[in-house]
Amino acid sequence: MMRIAYLTTQYPTVSHTFIRRELTELENRGHHIVRLSIRAAPPDLCDPLDLDEAAQVMACLDQRVGKLLRACLQVALSTPGRFVSALRFTVNLSRRSERGLIRHLAYLVEAAYLLRIIRRERIEHVHVHFGSNAATVARLIRRLGGPPYSMAIHGPGDFDAPLGFDLRGKIKEADFVTAISHYCRAQLYRWADPADWGKIHIVRCTIGNMHSRGPVSVPRDSRTLVSVGRISAQKGQSLLLDAVRRLRDEGLDMRLAVVGDGELRPWLENRIRELDLQGIVDITGYVGGNEVRRRLEASRALVLPSFAEGLPVVIMEALAAGRPVIASSIAGIPELVQHGVSGWLVPAGDVDALVNAMRTVLTLAPSELSSMGLKGREAVLREHGVEKQVDVLEALLASGRQRSDSSDESDGQ
Repeated sequence: MMRIAYLTTQYPTVSHTFIRRELTELENRGHHIVRLSIRAAPPDLCDPLDLDEAAQVMACLDQRVGKLLRACLQVALSTPGRFVSALRFTVNLSRRSERGLIRHLAYLVEAAYLLRIIRRERIEHVHVHFGSNAATVARLIRRLGGPPYSMAIHGPGDFDAPLGFDLRGKIKEADFVTAISHYCRAQLYRWADPADWGKIHIVRCTIGNMHSRGPVSVPRDSRTLVSVGRISAQKGQSLLLDAVRRLRDEGLDMRLAVVGDGELRPWLENRIRELDLQGIVDITGYVGGNEVRRRLEASRALVLPSFAEGLPVVIMEALAAGRPVIASSIAGIPELVQHGVSGWLVPAGDVDALVNAMRTVLTLAPSELSSMGLKGREAVLREHGVEKQVDVLEALLASGRQRSDSSDESDGQ
C-alpha cells in the first residue's frame, strides 16, 4: 500500500472524470490517496460524484494569503538551504516563462504550503495530472525536500508552450511520465532529452462503469447528432453550425444537441439565431454523466470537429454506448476511431468533409450505425478499461517506490 497525493491545477471539473476513476481504482486497491489542487472546484459542478470529490479536496487558493505565507516562512526557517536553492530555481524558471516572476513566486508559496500537508499525511509520491503549473509546484515540492513526483500528460495545452512550461526539465526530474496515447508520447519525445525517453510510458484515459450497462441500438426514429464538450474555440462547434445549416438547406431532417458550456456560449447562441437554427440546435449546458449517457443513447452519433485535442474521453463514452463517432483526424483520435469502421475521421477545419460525414450518418440505416458503434465499443473495452490502465500505473508507482527505497538505503550506508 502506498500513500499518494494526486495534484492538479483544478479538481474536480466536469471534463476530468477520468482522474476520479483512476484515483478511485487505486483507493479500491488499498492505496491511500490525498486529493490536492491549486484552485478549488468550479461552481458549475452538477454530477453527484464530482460534488463528493470536491468535498475531499484540499485546495491551496481556498486558504487565506496569510496562512500560505506563514507556511512558506516556516519552511524557509526550517530548511533554509533548500529554500534558498528552490527560490533561485524559481527565479530562473520565471526568466524562461511568459508567466513572469510574480506567478512563479506564488508557485513556490503554494509548494511550501502543500509540503506541510504532504508531510502530515506521510505522502510517498506525488502524481500530477497535466504538465503546467501544478507540475511546477510538484517540482518545487521535491526541491524543498518533498517526495518524488510523476506527471500524466494529456495535451494539447501541455504542448502549446513546452519551453515556457519547461517540459524537458520536468520530465528529467520526474520519477516517470505517462502519456495518454502514442501521439502524446511522441510529442513528449520531441521535447525530452533522449536519455529520458525510457521513463515515458502510455497510460490511457479510461471509461467508467458505462460499459457495464451494455450498448443500446440506435433508435429508428432518431434524427439527432450530439456534440459533447466545452464550448470553446478549440472544440470547433462553430463549424458544426455551418454544417447543420447546409444540411438543413439540402432538406435533411436533423437535430443537433450541443452538450456543454463555456466562454463561447453567448457567441454560439447568437450564431444560431443568425443562421435561423432555433429548434434545430439545442445547447443544454453542463449535465451529469447519466444525462450524457442518455443523450448519447438517444442520438445517431457523436460529432466532435475539434481543432486541437488529446484523446477526448467522450469519444470513449460514445463508443462504449454503441454510438459511432465523427471526429477530427488529429492527435490520438485515430488511435481509437477507425475511419469507416467505428466512425468517420475528417480533416480539422474542413467543413465540406464534416458535412459529408454528417450526411452519411443521417442517411445510413440505424442498424448499420449500431454495428459501427459495436465495433468501436470493442476497441474501447480492449484499450480503455480502468483496471488495465491502473495496472500499468500501479506498476510504475511500485517501481518508483523501490528505487526510492534503494536510494534511501544507499544514503544510509
